[in-house]
Amino acid sequence: MNALVRLEITRALRNKKYLFFTVLYPAVLFLLLGGTIDGSVKVSGTELGMPAFYMVAMASFGALTAVLMGNSERIAKERESGWVRQLRLTALPGRGYVLAKTAGAAVLSLPAILVVFAVAATVKGVRFEAWQWFALTGAIWAGSLVFAVLGVAIGYLASGDTARPVTMLVYFGLSMLGGLWMPTTNFPQWLQTIAGWLPTHAYAGLGQAIELGGAPRAGDVAVLAVYFVLFTGAAAWLYRKDSMKA
Repeated sequence: MNALVRLEITRALRNKKYLFFTVLYPAVLFLLLGGTIDGSVKVSGTELGMPAFYMVAMASFGALTAVLMGNSERIAKERESGWVRQLRLTALPGRGYVLAKTAGAAVLSLPAILVVFAVAATVKGVRFEAWQWFALTGAIWAGSLVFAVLGVAIGYLASGDTARPVTMLVYFGLSMLGGLWMPTTNFPQWLQTIAGWLPTHAYAGLGQAIELGGAPRAGDVAVLAVYFVLFTGAAAWLYRKDSMKA
């Protein structure tokens, strides 16, 4: 399994387009969305400054891009090319393949987080205590595992031709409705209620709670844990279903 993880990371690092959209693009979006807002402007109903809000939002968005976009389309194409079938002939168990895909994507999500943090600190002067920086990195990275498993599930659900549009629909829908593009406090009440049940809303909430000096809310952690179980179950079921076709 370790060899497959190394292979996944090496392949991703050779893909310049992938690296741009996962590592640099979130930082560019931060500058476009949060870089023009004064630090004294607060998120409605909170003491959280808008640059800090967008820092966490875009770091989360970058990690989501790395694990979701990277896994889904690649797995779908590997299924159609016969690569997954060849791996089943080796000693690698099915769970090893799924874990390798998840672990490889998770490793690549870390640079996306750190680049956004570096840009926010140098360009907008975002400042936190040392423990908050470490906690933010750990929380956003750990939370991205939920979407890494979702990417695996989509990769087994969609074909090579439909994987990208399906992933893009899920990707932008969750990002916008979950509050990664703008605070959900700006939404109408009915949409805020829907957003509160989305994994991306809970995901962004992890970092926002730490920025305000506290621990992640138990409700956000519980929502992400439930989605992780659901997505893992879906990925496992779809993998077994795909295996029976081979």
